[in-house]
Amino acid sequence: MNLSIPRYSIVSPVGIIADTHGLLRDEALELLEECELILHLGDVGNKDEDKAILERLSAIAPVHCVRGNIDTAAWAENLPMCQDIIVNERHLHLVHRLEDFDPTTYCDAVLHGHSHKPRNERQADKLLFNPGAAGKRRFKLPITLGKLWVDERGVRGAIVHLPL
Repeated sequence: MNLSIPRYSIVSPVGIIADTHGLLRDEALELLEECELILHLGDVGNKDEDKAILERLSAIAPVHCVRGNIDTAAWAENLPMCQDIIVNERHLHLVHRLEDFDPTTYCDAVLHGHSHKPRNERQADKLLFNPGAAGKRRFKLPITLGKLWVDERGVRGAIVHLPL
């Protein structure tokens, strides 16, 4: 057993957010208020002041974040490219770009961002979950985040559209 993997035992949903690109909307913060854990799947932003997004999220709950392709500011160098987290004995794997996921990695869910396209689908024994983008709108894609429920029944997700 790897003791360095963060472990959480929680009852509320896990908040999943990605691709904020320097913009953390008040509506996103409101939707994450009930969460005991927040996972940011990269592309926080590329400016020094964008680190404040993670600090604002941390005021709600513990935050884990992976580095996205635009996370190029000095503060982002400490962000891992991928991370494993255990929630209620279920293994979650965080990565920004799905193509960087190693399919031999054991996990119950692969949480990814990058495409800005929400995804909540099961493939074989894994949930593939992309909360979409909660920051700046890209093309005509919706502004969304996600929530995961993790319990004895497994890992279930929902895409939540921000009320803009």
